[in-house]
Amino acid sequence: MNSKSSSTRMKPSSGCRKTGKKSFLFSALYAAFIFGGRHLMNKRAKFELRKPLVLWSLTLAVFSIFGALRTGAYMLYILMTKGLKQSVCDQSFYNGPVSKFWAYAFVLSKAPELDPIFKAFVCSKNYGVLYEYQRERWDTIFIILRKQRLIFLHWYHHITVLLYSWYSYKDMVAGGGWFMTMNYGVHAVMYSYYALRAAGFRVSRKFAMFITLSQITQMLMGCVINYLVFNWMQHDNDQCYSHFQNIFWSSLMYLSYLVLFCHFFFEAYIGKVKKATKAE
Repeated sequence: MNSKSSSTRMKPSSGCRKTGKKSFLFSALYAAFIFGGRHLMNKRAKFELRKPLVLWSLTLAVFSIFGALRTGAYMLYILMTKGLKQSVCDQSFYNGPVSKFWAYAFVLSKAPELDPIFKAFVCSKNYGVLYEYQRERWDTIFIILRKQRLIFLHWYHHITVLLYSWYSYKDMVAGGGWFMTMNYGVHAVMYSYYALRAAGFRVSRKFAMFITLSQITQMLMGCVINYLVFNWMQHDNDQCYSHFQNIFWSSLMYLSYLVLFCHFFFEAYIGKVKKATKAE
């Protein structure tokens, strides 16, 4: 286990700082793909794609499980030996082999087709962000080709995560270890559920409710981590590095996710129950 914690602020190379602007370009391309793809599929029959979807979901489930176990073990070690503050402020998460190994393994096969993006994320030492971009793109492709409902929360979440990731991880700001570990944990459960559903297994509705509640908890924790970073950076910015702009946009992002996921939970589970009760 890589137990070495950062005592001084780590700085990315100057070349990496130029990559942030590209996030807007890729976000615009992603948005164009979404609406252009839906337009092209309007007069076409939907694709079933059951087997590719099972394979994709299963791959991401296994990957996320390993990622959650590896990054979770590292974060738990720092938390138990160094305390909460160090677990939040620790920048060695960005460079330690434990925290990036499984994301790097997944990214190797994807690097050639997204070479400019890959180089940018290699600079930032955070391969998980590249995995996130790839995951978002293919998730959306399946939704569009299968002509499923594409809700605002889906594409809004993907675009804002891409923008935030570029501008956050390239600076190695505090809180990143918690953000990524929580993301892996939720995705491990979520993609396991997707894989089972795509394979035709009947899964209890409570499983889906648990996933949404986990996402709501993740957003709440994101807000808490931002609050802690904001307080600790006031006292020692070198030991708990971040900046107000990052905290502001991250907090706004997590708060918006919290509202949207709570609304989704109400509409998908509570609202439907009430309507069914009234109908009876």
